[in-house]
Amino acid sequence: MNTLARWGKFNAVGVIGAVVQLGSLAVLNRNMPGHYLVASAVALELTLLHNFVWHVHYTWRERREQATLLRQCVRFHLSNGLVSLAGNLALMKVLVVGVRMPVLAANGIAIVCCSLINFCLGEMWVFGAKHLQPKAG
Repeated sequence: MNTLARWGKFNAVGVIGAVVQLGSLAVLNRNMPGHYLVASAVALELTLLHNFVWHVHYTWRERREQATLLRQCVRFHLSNGLVSLAGNLALMKVLVVGVRMPVLAANGIAIVCCSLINFCLGEMWVFGAKHLQPKAG
């Protein structure tokens, strides 16, 4: 599959993931007032798990059997998870406290800012064919 088509699939999953993340954040933020960073981290983890399943079965479907699911999940969390967590929490702090932006709007901006980095990490490392092929000999 060419990179542009995969980028489209990645973004389709990302849009659904953004709905999951923003919906979870809205519920968590309503039930945990004043703890928007904790609510953001929990919503992000739910979204990471959601997106990982979709990426395995849709975005990088042809590469899913080249490595164990656990190995791909660990790589996904170490790359997309850390980028999203650090990026989301840092941007949330700046946008909510510094700019006084509403929590959901700030989170939407954070999601967009992290997506390009996450696609590249998914394509080259998490689901990258070069890294997932069994070693010969």
